[in-house]
Amino acid sequence: MNTTTILGAFGLTLLAGLSTGIGSILAFFTKKTNTRFLSVALGFSAGVMIYVSMIEIFFKAKQSLVEIFGNRNGSWVTVGAFFAGMLFIAVIDKVIPSAENPHELRKVEEMNKSSAEIKSLKLLKMGTFTALAIAIHNFPEGLATFTAAIKDPSIGIAIAVAIAIHNIPEGIAVSVPIFFATGDRKKAFFLSFLSGLSEPVGALIGYIILFRFFNDAVFGILFAAVAGIMVFISLDELLPTAREYGEAHLSIYGLVSGMAVMAVSLLLFV
Repeated sequence: MNTTTILGAFGLTLLAGLSTGIGSILAFFTKKTNTRFLSVALGFSAGVMIYVSMIEIFFKAKQSLVEIFGNRNGSWVTVGAFFAGMLFIAVIDKVIPSAENPHELRKVEEMNKSSAEIKSLKLLKMGTFTALAIAIHNFPEGLATFTAAIKDPSIGIAIAVAIAIHNIPEGIAVSVPIFFATGDRKKAFFLSFLSGLSEPVGALIGYIILFRFFNDAVFGILFAAVAGIMVFISLDELLPTAREYGEAHLSIYGLVSGMAVMAVSLLLFV
């Protein structure tokens, strides 16, 4: 594993994380949320994640683990790591209260509520809670992007793009409660933008912890877990949010489009 590969993986994770700033800009400069666009975009992101996870990442992990542990044991380890990844992100999602969960649906229009409405929502405490919630929730996303980029840069780019798209509405979701807490739009934008740093930090911590253990077996297990994390995020967060933001069919059109684009891009790299 050379330095260029590691730096490239960190760079992709950083770009994916800081795309929350796009959502922050939307919340800062626009008056109305483009729900149709976000619905299609989130569906597209889910399509990319599901396709690359089930078609590419899972089978690459299985291939690696089967070579190490044999066909039967390698297959069991792959499946176990896949569902362990799902369980990991599900537990994180469970321990974060819905009011502080950065993936709860928010709209730019909420930025224009009166001070009385803001007080009635009791969101002053969310300035602190939101930062912690995002750091916890985005940790596995950063680790997933970083791991994928190291193992296969083309897959890493695909996941980074999908995470970046999914972070746009997350940036809105973060800006709104921070604005409620502070009453300052600029501070809401700045803190929301910085919140995306939790993803490269997650990648860095994961790298520091796992660096000495990096080998084909660890990569295979991590890769299978990444597939589980990506599928869970798509089914639990992206698609439901996409359907809430716009017409149900738009999210499905985006989903199919994301799968098609991912399929073609993978074929081009063959």
